[in-house]
Amino acid sequence: MTPREPRGRVAVLARGLLGAVAVVVAAWIGIADAGTLVAGHPALPVLLAVVGLCGLVLLLRSARPVRPGRLRTTWRVAGGVVLALAVALVVWLRPYPADAGGLAATASSAQVEVVHGATAWELRPVGAGTGTGVVFHPGGLVDPRAYLPLLRPLAEQGVVVIVPDPPLGLAIIDPGATARAVGSVPEVRTWAVGGHSLGGVVAAMGLDVPGVRGLFLWASYPSGSVADAGVAGLSVYGERDALAAPEAIEESRPQLPPDTRFVEVPGGTHAFFGDYGPQAGDGEPGTDRGTAQRLIVAETAEFVRSLQPG
Repeated sequence: MTPREPRGRVAVLARGLLGAVAVVVAAWIGIADAGTLVAGHPALPVLLAVVGLCGLVLLLRSARPVRPGRLRTTWRVAGGVVLALAVALVVWLRPYPADAGGLAATASSAQVEVVHGATAWELRPVGAGTGTGVVFHPGGLVDPRAYLPLLRPLAEQGVVVIVPDPPLGLAIIDPGATARAVGSVPEVRTWAVGGHSLGGVVAAMGLDVPGVRGLFLWASYPSGSVADAGVAGLSVYGERDALAAPEAIEESRPQLPPDTRFVEVPGGTHAFFGDYGPQAGDGEPGTDRGTAQRLIVAETAEFVRSLQPG
């Protein structure tokens, strides 16, 4: 047996193991999160399919002997590293799925028509609207449907609501979503843009879009100063939030418009701003979700009403 043979066997085993892991992980996420993937942006399902297919090819090729050669070895190692990183990425990108309340809010009613496109959810008032719209950016990796129960009352009051469904669940990847949403409903002239957590950071990036008159943040703050943006502001945050802590919200005051209203939700946590269950790293709640959300919805609705023309 030559010295290369043991190394070749190890390489074959490593190739087969990595291929199997990629296939299993892609299949596991695809099955476990099927409902969320089908209802979400197509980018993550495509990435899962690519990872699974690459894993399958690698698994099948593991039955072949490893052909020697420095260049071939370099390419094999590089490809293995890329696939391993892709597997780690799709695991990290697993979304926080909407709970039963979020799923129920996707149904149309006599007051609100719910429209699901490839990259956004829309809540359209049935009948005459107020001429006001809202673009709301979801938090990182959170199923956009989780926010529909909190935003639906706005639509019931005549406000057009658009919730972009960002690629890979990360609104920061698509900062132009605000402009596209506003442009898709030209009859609405007055807009508020808002977001939860990472979505709030992206919302603050869209204040130069024509028609935007207000910014509301849920458990969030901008990445830079928007104090001179010339819009109204609202910041709602949770007293027990450990991910966007009250101290961080307080420090954001100089970055927001001077007349921004700050509202603390007593006992509220980061995950209370959507219907997607608990979130890793969050604080312990000091109240129930329903009580916290009633305050969040009421403050947001009042803020949007204040922007309505006439």
